[in-house]
Amino acid sequence: MTLDLTADQRLFQQTAREFLAETVPVATVRALGAAGTGFDRRWWSAATELGWTAMLVADEHGGGSVSGRPFTELALIAGELGRACAPGPFVTTNAALAGLASAAAGFGDTIAGVAAGEQVVAWAVYEPGRGMEAMYAPSGDSQPQVRATPDGVGYRLTGTKDRVESGDQADLFLVTASSPDCAIQLLVPADAPGVTVSPTWTLDLVRRTARIDFDGVAVPAGAVTHTGPAATAAVRAQLHTAAVLTAAEIVGATEVALEATLGWLNDRFTFGRPLASYQALKHRMADSKTWLEACRATATAAAAACDDDPDTADEAVSVAKSYVGAKAPVIGQDCVQLHGGIGVTWEHDLHLYLRRIGLGRALYGTPEEHRRRITDLLVAAA
Repeated sequence: MTLDLTADQRLFQQTAREFLAETVPVATVRALGAAGTGFDRRWWSAATELGWTAMLVADEHGGGSVSGRPFTELALIAGELGRACAPGPFVTTNAALAGLASAAAGFGDTIAGVAAGEQVVAWAVYEPGRGMEAMYAPSGDSQPQVRATPDGVGYRLTGTKDRVESGDQADLFLVTASSPDCAIQLLVPADAPGVTVSPTWTLDLVRRTARIDFDGVAVPAGAVTHTGPAATAAVRAQLHTAAVLTAAEIVGATEVALEATLGWLNDRFTFGRPLASYQALKHRMADSKTWLEACRATATAAAAACDDDPDTADEAVSVAKSYVGAKAPVIGQDCVQLHGGIGVTWEHDLHLYLRRIGLGRALYGTPEEHRRRITDLLVAAA
């Protein structure tokens, strides 16, 4: 794992930071949240021009990586999105593209359109009352409850997906389902007859989700992207992508919360001394800083593992998502407490970052789920 960034990577990161500061400052995030709007499509199209959706896409479809390490570069952007509490379907789009990249021929136009921001694709894998168990092994007892039944010309899709990120603004859904023989993934237009999209509330003001109901939706055979073991491998790649990017995003949000708290402790005086001079508070900040650096290290290592060998990255991904998901909320809550009364006000920006951290902890595997996954991996390797 290389800890230092290349010049190209630093430029890529700085460009993203400047773009976000100019186009979606915190005031804009608050306005989008108040309006119930996830993101502006024109803004997202401009973001894709910076290469945010190109890393996992082949050159012939308009993709390409800055340094040949796409997950590391995507994690840099995710960190900046976390720092800005920015909107947009960054995680779900790249997760879907991670699967589409291995799809059979015939999806090139779709991939190119998504990478160019012309269409938004949402990864529909979660189901009501179920966690990430269906993501790593969508077969047997963990097979999806959404059913794809052959009808002679394609499939009829029936069932419900929930926690579909940016689902209320998506043009396409990449749906994981069960056919009579095996797991299957299909691309389903959001406006297809029988598809009902219901926006659902999340803790984050602008990172929205939706419930998607499929009522006998006709899906042509040409919309099938993966079946059988290929579908299982695609879902695994998608989960790796979503978990790594969400961990990196949480790290970015936590970093800003801690920076704001340190500034507050240095600026706020009591009994003629800055709060930062009190030993008890120094210890708390030192603990938080240590945990943050460990969060950053595990998230960076997970991205590097996906770049080096995606087939062996399971443990690194689960270590990152479980550690970051466990420690970042503790840091965020401590930042609120150290701000005193002002930290719990709506007007202060701190709650925006705490919301981003909290939602990120829950999505794409909680710490508890990823710890169970690590245990399964260790048992399998014994």
